[in-house]
Amino acid sequence: MIKGLLSLAINLLILLVFVHAIGSWLPQVRESGFYRKLDALIEPLLRPIRNVLPTYGNIDFSPFVLLLILYLIKHFLRL
Repeated sequence: MIKGLLSLAINLLILLVFVHAIGSWLPQVRESGFYRKLDALIEPLLRPIRNVLPTYGNIDFSPFVLLLILYLIKHFLRL
């Protein structure tokens, strides 16, 4: 039961990170209320990664690193 809920939470977070990353490319989406709420949820998870990982040009790799971390958590917890 706990594993199922944790797996669901991580899967939902993975989906939200994807939506956040794709939405960041579209100015119309970034200005929406939904994206602002999503940004308030995802940004605190991305900020520590951005503090450690430098950007290359205009490319932000922090969502990719966060997704990698989430997938590693799922793998090591065998979810």
